[in-house]
Amino acid sequence: QVQLIESGGGLVQAGGSLRLSCAASGRTFSSYTMSWFRQAPGKERVIVAVSSWTGQTQHADSVKGRFTISRDNTKNTLYLQMNSLKPEDTAVYYCAAAEGGNYADEKTYDYWGQGTQVTVSS
Repeated sequence: QVQLIESGGGLVQAGGSLRLSCAASGRTFSSYTMSWFRQAPGKERVIVAVSSWTGQTQHADSVKGRFTISRDNTKNTLYLQMNSLKPEDTAVYYCAAAEGGNYADEKTYDYWGQGTQVTVSS
């Protein structure tokens, strides 16, 4: 079992920055692919960024160049640095863990955090 707890969300003005954290329990954090998803009001949940267990990262086109996913396996923590925030980034952000499969498909993920709200004002 893996428990995921997100933190770091909040209200920020457009152009500002936030750093989200996702603390994971369990001893096998480094073997999981970890991702950030977000769900805006009235919209489906979509993937934002992926950090594979091999160390590779990918970011959605909508956040490329502004957001950076990273992980510290010694602290069992996943991060999402969000810069140049826009109102359209407003959403609940979730971290998720997967052991394998299609990482773009949320059905692949075995564990989810409770989510943290990010609100960007214009």
